[in-house]
Amino acid sequence: MSYLLLFISVVIGYILALFLKVKEVKHISIFLAFSGSFLLAVTIFELLPEVYENPSKEIGIYIIIGILLQIFLEFFSKGAEHGHVHTKSDKHHFPWLLFISLSIHALLEGFPIDEDNNLMIGVIVHKIPIALILSLFFIKANYSRIVILSFLVAFALMTPLGNWISNQHLFTIDQELKINAITIGVFLHVSTTILFESSKNHKFNLSKMSAVIIAMLIAYFL
Repeated sequence: MSYLLLFISVVIGYILALFLKVKEVKHISIFLAFSGSFLLAVTIFELLPEVYENPSKEIGIYIIIGILLQIFLEFFSKGAEHGHVHTKSDKHHFPWLLFISLSIHALLEGFPIDEDNNLMIGVIVHKIPIALILSLFFIKANYSRIVILSFLVAFALMTPLGNWISNQHLFTIDQELKINAITIGVFLHVSTTILFESSKNHKFNLSKMSAVIIAMLIAYFL
């Protein structure tokens, strides 16, 4: 069921894109702020305590590696992980660099998800607006439906695949801990970037601030 829900979150984003006009994307900034805040809160409340159950400076190194990895990936994705798609469109070619960078990001998202945490909810809330923005970008750029659906289906499979690999116990406990720490770094970078970018020109916005606070409260009480 968790695999299906993770896949469907991308499908929901695509379906919403079919009904929304491109000019309405600006209204999704509040949802992005909510999703970024929820993901950040779940990471802090649940994932960080897990990897720091036995405190070690080495864990911090892997978290930093995750942050640096995400920065590196964004050279190719141009920030699609946090709601910005600035890649040059070419409707005749499959956007491989965007796909590979997003797939690595999505694959890592699946590793820490398990029945003992609420990360799956955070990832789903994060994926819906990202899939929506990606879909709108492809539609606006006049990519063929085959390219759009191929990209989104493959992208939607990555997080369930990451979770499946994790569930196969192919790694030792120590290796899983390090992978989860790297994923925490990825989440910290993406979620905080969403929060910073949701406050345009650093101006106070009551609706976005309310979305941030509500998201963090929900994450805390889950």
